[in-house]
Amino acid sequence: MSTDYQQAREALGLRLRELRLSAAGGRLTGPQLATLLGWAHSKVYKLEGGKQTATPDDLRAWAAATGHADLVDELLGRLQGFESHIRSWRRQLAAGHRPVQETWNTEVARAQLIHAWEEAVIPGMLQTADYARHLFLRYAALQSSPPDADDAVRARMRRQQWLYHPGHELRALVWEAALHALVCPPVILAAQLDRLAGVIGLDTVELGVLPLSASLKLPAANGFWVFDERLVITEDWHAELWLDDMESVTGYLRVWGALRDSAVYGAEAHRVIARARGALNLRR
Repeated sequence: MSTDYQQAREALGLRLRELRLSAAGGRLTGPQLATLLGWAHSKVYKLEGGKQTATPDDLRAWAAATGHADLVDELLGRLQGFESHIRSWRRQLAAGHRPVQETWNTEVARAQLIHAWEEAVIPGMLQTADYARHLFLRYAALQSSPPDADDAVRARMRRQQWLYHPGHELRALVWEAALHALVCPPVILAAQLDRLAGVIGLDTVELGVLPLSASLKLPAANGFWVFDERLVITEDWHAELWLDDMESVTGYLRVWGALRDSAVYGAEAHRVIARARGALNLRR
C-alpha cells in the first residue's frame, strides 16, 4: 500500500477521532460509539488508527452518531480524495466487472499513446473474447463478484476499436510466460496466440515479447499501463492503483524502457509466439 495512501487514511482516522471526542452530547469513548453504531469495538479503533478504510456509509453513520451530520461532505471528500488512487477490488467489483471495464474504456479513449507491460496474461486490448471470458470468470470466482462475464467481455472488446484509429499507438510488452499460462483451455489459448501473432505489423501496435531466456535488467514484476504521460494504472490482488503524479508516471516509463531492452520484435517475436503455440497439447 502506498505511503501517501496510508497517510491519508491515518489523517481521516484522526479526524474521526476528533469528532468522537467532540461529540455533540459529550465526549464518547470508543466502546460507547461502537455500541451506538452497532459495531464491534475493534472497528472504531481500526478506523481511527488508519488500519481499515471507511466506507461512505461508515462515515455517514459516524457523523450522525457524534452529532456532526453537517460534516458528512467533508468526510466523504477526504475518502474520495485518496480512494481515487487506490481502488479496492471489493468495492469496484460490487457491481460486477463491466463497470470497471467501462471506466478503462474512458481512459483509453482519451489517450493517443499507451505503454503496456504484462508478465502473466495477454494484454487486454489484444485479447480474444474467449480468452477474456475465462479471465473474468476466474476473477469473479476469486472476488465473489456478480457473474457478468459476458457484459465485461463486450466492454473489453469495444475498447479494441481504439487500435484501428489513425494516430493511436499501443506499445505493448509481454513476458513469454504469459504465452504459456493455461488460464483457459489450450484450444482457446491457441486462438489467442494466433490473434497475438496477427497484430504484429499493425501500424498502431508495437508488440515486444520478452523471451524466458532473455537477460533482464529488472525482475518481471506486476503489469502496468501508462496513458500518454498523465496516468499509470497498475494492480495487485487487493486493489487497482491509479497514479497521476509526474514522478510516478516518469518512473513507470523508465521501467517500461528497461524491460523493452530485453524484448524481441517482428520475426523474432513471431518465433517465440509460434514456439509457445507448438508446445500446447490441444487434446487437453
